[in-house]
Formats: sequence, structure tokens, C-alpha cells
Amino acid sequence: MKKITSFLALLLMFQLAWATKPASLPESSRSYTLIVEGYDWGPAVSKVVLNNQEGIKNFRFSDFSVFVSRSSQDGEIPESQQFGERRVVFAYTSDGDGNRADAGEFITLVLEVSPVIPIGSPFQYMRSGGRGGNFWVDYSMNIIHHQTNQIWDQKAGKIMPLVDEFNLDGKFSHGEITMSYAAFKPKSIQSKVPLIIWLHGGGEGGMDPTVPLLGNRAANYASPEIQALFGESGAFVLAPQAPTFWMQAAEGMTRGNTEDIYHEALFALFEDFVKNNPEIDPDRIYVGGCSNGGYMSLKLILEHPDYFAAAYISALAYNNEFVSEDQVKSIKNVPIWFVHSADDTTTKPDETVVPLYRRLIDAGAKNVHFSYYDHVIDITGFYGGENYHHPGHWSWIYSHANTARTGFDGKQVYYEGRPVTILEWLAEQEK
Repeated sequence: MKKITSFLALLLMFQLAWATKPASLPESSRSYTLIVEGYDWGPAVSKVVLNNQEGIKNFRFSDFSVFVSRSSQDGEIPESQQFGERRVVFAYTSDGDGNRADAGEFITLVLEVSPVIPIGSPFQYMRSGGRGGNFWVDYSMNIIHHQTNQIWDQKAGKIMPLVDEFNLDGKFSHGEITMSYAAFKPKSIQSKVPLIIWLHGGGEGGMDPTVPLLGNRAANYASPEIQALFGESGAFVLAPQAPTFWMQAAEGMTRGNTEDIYHEALFALFEDFVKNNPEIDPDRIYVGGCSNGGYMSLKLILEHPDYFAAAYISALAYNNEFVSEDQVKSIKNVPIWFVHSADDTTTKPDETVVPLYRRLIDAGAKNVHFSYYDHVIDITGFYGGENYHHPGHWSWIYSHANTARTGFDGKQVYYEGRPVTILEWLAEQEK
């Protein structure tokens, strides 16, 4: 009964806040801009930038209340995740992009984020168009400054750090298939640079490439920390998007037992992108992905073993039983780094990566590594560290954060005599 009472009280507070709007305030003074960032568990609205034309001064973070409404026409959102209050943890004067400033016409509120706060996410996993996936929701806010009773309720837009540095307009057609893609190009290219390809998981399909960039945190490959690993100029990053999911077959889903419908078009996209970007070094093309994208990465290596300089694959969804001995021999010289968790119940390691890795080693593979974890833990330390377990399927967290560094035996991986992480190793590979 207490839970129901609290829920109804929150609903009433939310509705009152939404309805109470001072009519005397100019429209421009009530606008806000969302800042959406990618985290290990997915995207979250981490900050909100308030237009402060009224000139509020000497404010504290505790002076503000933030109420959120999440809705969608693509599918259903659980009632408990449709609305709620966000906790403000800090507030500061800023510019319109949320950068701290000594003086300015904006206030930025920093909001609590966590893998267990679904109300903080601008995405919702739901079924739409015959498939399950992550979709943007209509994320609206009602922000109150209690000392002045000023309310911000008009969304001006959103800022997506790292994602906004990608070209999001990519489209490519091959036969009857048209797919979208996001592309990052280094700002200053001094010489030929590598290409990092990331292939998303099963829930990030569609025609909006911001979804895979945020859903799996793939935008992190454009971060200064990771770009610096690939030389002075950095690397291109290409993130294609399947209209549905990479493992779609003519009928149903494949795990390698039948042909998927996308690999030919996807490889044609790679060739077209490299041709149209002559700054790319064709001897340093790296392909990787998670789950569905892990399946497709392996599929492309099997089809084109001489094209890629290396692969980085997490949560492999390609079943080992459908890889022949001849195929194993054909890719034994392709540098590959696998990442997986033993408690992955979606892509079960004993049916996918563990036997395949062993077969590659037995075939004589010299540059194949496998970071195998008991669990996918909170690597940030903010939410419990080793005591907090993400779903076991989310092993790509270790890849994007560049923390994978151990082999199948649990010992540090070395390359050419020095210890390396997965992306340090990747940057060294060349055909």
C-alpha cells in the first residue's frame, strides 16, 4: 500500500508541476536543451542546459526540481518508466553547450545517472515493426526553480557529445538493400590512417545511426583517448546500421547455419567507403562488433580473410558448429581478439567462442587472443565495482572502454614484447 501511495503522490506532483506555468514569462526564458551521453549500459540524459535570460544568480542545485515524461508512438513503455523525478546533483553557470563559464546566460544541471535508473534513458527497448530494438522516446522535462517559481518546459534540442562529431547522414544501397551509417573522420590527417569498423548488436537496427553509437557506446571510438592510440592523425570510424538485424536470414534468424541477407551489401559498403576516402590505409582496416555484430564480423572474415588487418569481437553470436575445418584454417592467420563472459546466456560461450578459439589455436593461430570473464562488472567503480554485475551478454563494455588485456589463461597479453590492451593491440596490426 505504501508503494502505491508513493506512486500516486509522485504522479500528482508531476501533473501539478506540468500544469503550473507562470503566464508572464517570455517563451525564450523557458527553453532547455538535453545533453545525452553514452554509458556502459546505454545512453542517459546526463545534463540539462537552461536558458537563464531571467538572470537567476546565487543558485544552488537543491533549488531545482526536474520532472520527466517519456512517451513513444513506436511501442509501449512500462507505466513505472513513463514519468518521474530526476535527481539534480550539481548546478553551474554555463554557455549554451553546457560548458562551464564564469558568466553566461545559461544554467546547466547535472543529473544522477545509473544503470538502474530507467527514467534517465532517452531510449526504450520495445517491439516495433516486427522486431525488438532500442528506440528514441519523446523525452520531455518540466524544471522548476523554487525560489522564483520559474519553469522551463520547452525543449530546444539535444546535444550528444562524441556522437555529434560523426557524419550521421550516410546512406548506401546495394541491390534491394539500403542501410544507414555514421562516419567519423579525423580532423587533421597527416598520412594514411586506419579504419575502425563497428557492427552493432541486435537491438540497434533501423535507419538512425545514433542508436548504435549510443546503444553500445560505439561513439567512444572517436574519443581523444582512443584516437590517440592509432597514431598522430587518429583513425576513421565507420558504424553501419542494419535496417533490421545482422543475423536476419531469408526466413528467420541465422547463427551461421544459413546465409544472412546483409553481408554482401555490407562488404560493398566497406569497399565504397574506402574508395571514397583515399586517406584510409587499406592495409589497416579493422572490423569488430558485438553479438549480432560479432556474428557479422566473423562472417565477413570467413568470406574475405585477406581484406581485414584484424578483428575485435565481443559476445560472438556465430555458433561454432557451423564453422568448418577448412574455414578455421582459412582465418587462422587473421589477428583476432575475442571478448566474452562465462555467464552470457544469450550467446552461450560453450556453443560459440570457446570451442572456436580452441580450434584456431589448434590450427596454429599465433595472433588470436581471448579475454574471458566470469561476469561483466561495473568497471567504473561508481555502482558497486566487482559487486555489481551487468547482464553477462554485455561483454562489449570491456572493448569500448579498452580495459580488455588478458588472454584465455587470465594472464596479461603481450605483443612484440610489451603488455597491451585490446585497442593498443588493434592499432599495431597491419597486413
